[in-house]
Amino acid sequence: MKKIHKKKLQSKVKKTVIIIFFLLTAFCYGIFDFLGKIPSKQSKISTAQSDGIVVLTGGNNRLKQGIKLLINKKAKKLFISGVYRGNDVRRLLAAQKQNPEEVLCCINIGYNATSTHGNAEETTEWVRTLRYKSIRLVTANYHMPRSLILFKSAMPEIKIIPHPVYPTKFKYNQWWSSSRTISLILSEYFKYVITNFISFFKMQKWLERSNF
Repeated sequence: MKKIHKKKLQSKVKKTVIIIFFLLTAFCYGIFDFLGKIPSKQSKISTAQSDGIVVLTGGNNRLKQGIKLLINKKAKKLFISGVYRGNDVRRLLAAQKQNPEEVLCCINIGYNATSTHGNAEETTEWVRTLRYKSIRLVTANYHMPRSLILFKSAMPEIKIIPHPVYPTKFKYNQWWSSSRTISLILSEYFKYVITNFISFFKMQKWLERSNF
């Protein structure tokens, strides 16, 4: 009886080890695949014109880049999604040390979004109201893979040009040496996987509840 019990225990342990091994392998593959989807500074960014520029709030460099693109006439209008209520265009431009009169006429603000899913929904309404066919999406490089999934799902008929910005605190080329970067990658990776799953199975209500 002891031998039988021992064999069963060994069999269970072996199966558990195999399962853990495959799960770890799948996790590592997923992480490295995700890292490959994050644009680096060496990534080519399209110089094509678009109807609109969309900036997702969350970092000063995003807005600065969006305003620069607008000044350089890369699009007709700039939409800033996810702005805190109480802020207006003049305040945002003042914070960026920009002359409001230079671009004031061409900037719209969205106040409703509190998540990336909300950004996509808010932007879709703006794009369709103006009957635009293309947008240039400005957000952090690590945020771009998930943003593209959500935006393409919300507006499949619209051409989206990714325009990543590169936060100085995100150590893309040496991510393993920064605990902050590792934490950010893991957080964004899990959100990316869940968002991919939800979008694939068209479970939009889950996205609304998840606040991703």
